[in-house]
Amino acid sequence: MKVSNETKVGALTAIAITLLMLSFNFLKGKSLLKSGFILYGKYTDTKKLAPSNPVFVNGYQVGSVYETEAADESLKDIIVAVKLNSSDYHIPVNSVAVIEGNPLGTSSVTIRLGDSKTFLQSGDTLTTVNAGDLLSSLSDKVAPIADQLKGTLASLDAVLKNVNSVLDPNTKGNLQSTISNLNKSTESILASTGSLQQMLNTQNGALAGSLNHVNDFTKNLADNNDKITNVLSNIEKTTDNLSKADINGVVSNLKASIDKLTAVMDKINSSEGSLGALINDKVLYNNLNSTVGSLNILMDDLRVHPKRYVNISVFGKKDKGDYLTSPLKDSANAAPLQK
Repeated sequence: MKVSNETKVGALTAIAITLLMLSFNFLKGKSLLKSGFILYGKYTDTKKLAPSNPVFVNGYQVGSVYETEAADESLKDIIVAVKLNSSDYHIPVNSVAVIEGNPLGTSSVTIRLGDSKTFLQSGDTLTTVNAGDLLSSLSDKVAPIADQLKGTLASLDAVLKNVNSVLDPNTKGNLQSTISNLNKSTESILASTGSLQQMLNTQNGALAGSLNHVNDFTKNLADNNDKITNVLSNIEKTTDNLSKADINGVVSNLKASIDKLTAVMDKINSSEGSLGALINDKVLYNNLNSTVGSLNILMDDLRVHPKRYVNISVFGKKDKGDYLTSPLKDSANAAPLQK
């Protein structure tokens, strides 16, 4: 059977077209048969995700998007199938797949690994999260700032209006006076600064003189360093001797002596013993006073009538005059015993 040239050309053309489509799909990451480790995810917005877009885990490309298709006729949900490069990857079942849009490039899928010990199998469905793109994130962050800026501008406008209403001609005049006084104060400060600089002059300033006196004082201390050392040594020896002295024993002996003296004084005040009776007994005092008075009379009588008591004359006779019954005036003037 003879085949015509037209048939040969048509068959070669069909084979060439088929090989071209297979090569194109292969370059896009799709094979003729749907095989390999494939996972699925459902999204409401795929952010222009297309087949062959990369799939990342921790920044490392583990696969690519195999295909996208509508979940139903309403187009509310889109099913995205991702194909991993190897079936040996362990993806925990609580991992999350997020579509990250890129306004300057292609969108991609990022799988955020979970911590589950159970891993996904080919054909399982990933948990998905709709993440906002870069522009929407910027808009969400800029919107509150814009609102705050509007409020700030309104407050600033109100403040400026209040300032314009306050700055009437009288207020402006007062403000000018205040500025003039401020200039005068500045001039005074400058003059004070000059005086301070003069005081701080290292040659003839007051501070220099004070520092010279301090230097002289420290020089004198340095010159008398040995004397000061000796004085401190003597003080240290004195304090050492005081620390070694039996101060507690001395205080104890002194306390015992005071207790004994207190006991003696208590006995004297309580009329116990001869001294206490002599001091506190009124009868004994009167008896002693009477005895002293009688002794004075006796001495006066002995002085007035000595011959009555002592007779040394052979031919004399004994004085038999009356005895004195009261002391003489010179003896009577003598002070009696005092309590």
